[in-house]
Order: sequence, then structure tokens, then C-alpha cells
Amino acid sequence: MLVTGATGRVGRLAIDQLLDAGVPVRALTHRSGTAVTLPAKVEVFTGDLTVPESLEPALSGAGAVFLVWTAPPQTAAAVVERLASHVRRVVFLSSPHQTPHPFFQQPNPMAVLHADIERLIAATGLESTILRPGMLASNTLAWWAPAIRTGKVVRWPYGAAETAPVDDRDVAAVAARTLYQDGYAGADYILTGPESLTQAAQVDVIGDALDRRLAFEEMTPDEFRTLSEGTAPSSVVDMLLAAWGAAVGQPAYITTAVADILGTAPRTFRQWAADHATAFTEGP
Repeated sequence: MLVTGATGRVGRLAIDQLLDAGVPVRALTHRSGTAVTLPAKVEVFTGDLTVPESLEPALSGAGAVFLVWTAPPQTAAAVVERLASHVRRVVFLSSPHQTPHPFFQQPNPMAVLHADIERLIAATGLESTILRPGMLASNTLAWWAPAIRTGKVVRWPYGAAETAPVDDRDVAAVAARTLYQDGYAGADYILTGPESLTQAAQVDVIGDALDRRLAFEEMTPDEFRTLSEGTAPSSVVDMLLAAWGAAVGQPAYITTAVADILGTAPRTFRQWAADHATAFTEGP
């Protein structure tokens, strides 16, 4: 099984899940130096999605691919064509752009890219499974950990917006299961956590895990835009603000897909926060 995005949040965890299941694993990394974080059992290949021919050594002899797209869109067609010439199955980490909930219906350039890749995969006839995680629980580390570590107030827009954070470990476990087990070809899964929580409530949950109260203060959208300058494209910032704004007063969209596939309930955000408490105080 070849895992792309092998050192990323979901890809790295999927590797562990595959190894635990006794599945031989190959990892595709953009830079050879990042391979030091991978288990010794993993066969590591260096490749670049923007250079489709560089994937040839990693694909030769592979049976399936976990595709995490981490590149501009220009080479997507050539990469998918190359996958189809080597493997019989692909599990694609997409986004919930088809989900009937206003949170996921905002203009989103990444969703457009994902939809295009899905069409390319479908056109090849590959056995494919599409995974659509909602808001990853680990996003909160990038958003709020810097303020929490320094004892500052957590300031954020749309504190009343509700999401159902899904644990990265559950997404990775689903990816691994659908990659090495039969029976998931043609399936399309929206992956969510088990409960709807406002963003302000998520901060409270993190505070409980740290055994201290965290202050939350509402930030205006314009303040968020200013704060995000230089750290995120304006299109992404606009998409997030539109999504959070649309989610206010709307319970988050929740599915049973994680439990249906794994046979165990998805981890709660409280479980995730407890397991990652030190990351909010000491860093990753």
C-alpha cells in the first residue's frame, strides 16, 4: 500500500494503522529528510505530485494508493492516469463539498480541486473510495494553541458556529481499513465526530483537559482577516468566515460512517483534547 502525504496529519497516522494490521507500507515523501519520522518497516520513496514521472518507482509493484493531494492542480490528471496504470485501488482524501449543510456549501477553491480529482478518478475505472472528513480536531492546535500556551485570551470569530470535530486518528483508521480490505469500492463517506459543538464550547473542552478555565473572546471577521494576512490565502480566509457564519444556529452535520466502518464509536472531541493536552502547553 502506497501512502502519499506520508508525513502529514492523516497520512502519518494511516501508516501506523496499516502496519498494525500487518500490511506492507510504502511512503511517498516530498523530501528525503522527512523520512526520519517514519517507522523502520516503511519503504520510503521520494516523489513529487507536480512531477508525475517521479512517482514511478513508488508505484511499481504497489496494489493500492492512499491519495492525499498536496500540490497545485495542474498535474492532477497526469498523476491520476499514472495511478491507474499501476494500481487497482485508490482511497482519496477529499472534502465534504457535496454535504447538504450550509457549513460545507460556501465557495471553496480546495473543494473545486477535490471535485475535479474525483471526476478524474471515476473516469479511469479504478476501484475508488472517497473519504470526506469534516473539521479535523487537530485544526484547533493551529488555531488556538499559540494563545493558550502564552496564557492569552482565545480570540476567534463566530464562537457560536457549530462543528463536529473528527479525530485525525479515526480518519486515518478509516483510510487504512478501506485501503486494505475489500468491500469499499465505489463508496463515498462523510466522516465526522459524534457531537455538535460551538467553537466557544470547544475552547471550554480544551480548558477542561488542561484543568483550567480558558477565556474566549469574540473577534470580528475583519480582525480575523487582518490576523490571517501572510499566513493563509485570502480565498481560504473568506471561505472559513463564510462557513462559520453559515453554521451559526445550525447543529453540525453528523454521520455514523466512522462507527459503521470501524465497528467502534468515533472518539469525542473531549477524548481528543485529553490525549493532546500537552500539545496546547508544550507544543507538538
